[in-house]
Amino acid sequence: MIVQGAEPLIFLDYLGLHTQVPETTAAIVEGVAKGCEISNCALIGGECAEMPDIYQEGDFDIAGFAVGVVELDRAIDPSRVEAGDIIIGLPSSGVHSNGFTLARAAIADLDLNTVYPELDSEKSLGQVLLEPTRIYVEPIVKLLKQYKVKKVVSGMAHITGGGIAGNLCRSLCDEVDATVRLDKWEVPNIFAFLQQHGNIETEEMFRVFNMGIGYVLIVRPAFADSIHSHLKQLGEAPVILGEITKGTGKVHVIDGESS
Repeated sequence: MIVQGAEPLIFLDYLGLHTQVPETTAAIVEGVAKGCEISNCALIGGECAEMPDIYQEGDFDIAGFAVGVVELDRAIDPSRVEAGDIIIGLPSSGVHSNGFTLARAAIADLDLNTVYPELDSEKSLGQVLLEPTRIYVEPIVKLLKQYKVKKVVSGMAHITGGGIAGNLCRSLCDEVDATVRLDKWEVPNIFAFLQQHGNIETEEMFRVFNMGIGYVLIVRPAFADSIHSHLKQLGEAPVILGEITKGTGKVHVIDGESS
């Protein structure tokens, strides 16, 4: 929603499960409410469905629906992206919510409760993998309001399943390409850990995981430094990832300056 420039207003949740366990249900709703609080979004209702013929005991399914608002002339769509625009990335908190099929296969023989030195964390492997997904609403909404008079943000993308290339392409029109340079940020240890233990090709890692970048903005070059500074003031750690060039709607993830 925020990638289109919309500010979240309300959220409704859905919980499907075998049989309600009060403690589990309360913990789930508490988590949803916390997410809504971070998003400055009202949790106005939801549904809890017991379906023992569908779900196994102990299993549950969570879904949600949100409504937001944006002025029509301020809605962000791929047609706004131009050659010369600058690509800025915001760090992820870890694996986020994507790639767990591959992650589980990579660590199948490891102990989730063990603290591995390679992760450079006091948390166990399981805790690192389950680090909550970052919600970027607050800094992005504040940024868009700061530059409301000038339409300086031309595109945005959540980096989820499909990685940078698989998600950033949805923010591009057919007349431009995006070039992202891998040497612009440090990939968090959890991804190197998964790659090593799962013997995963680097290309596959970038296709499946966010690799440390959870959100991307495409901004006008004249305002790139200003936006970068403002994001830092908002507590972010923005990274200049690359730039937009003339092209055909493709994303190029390359090793460095000369690639």
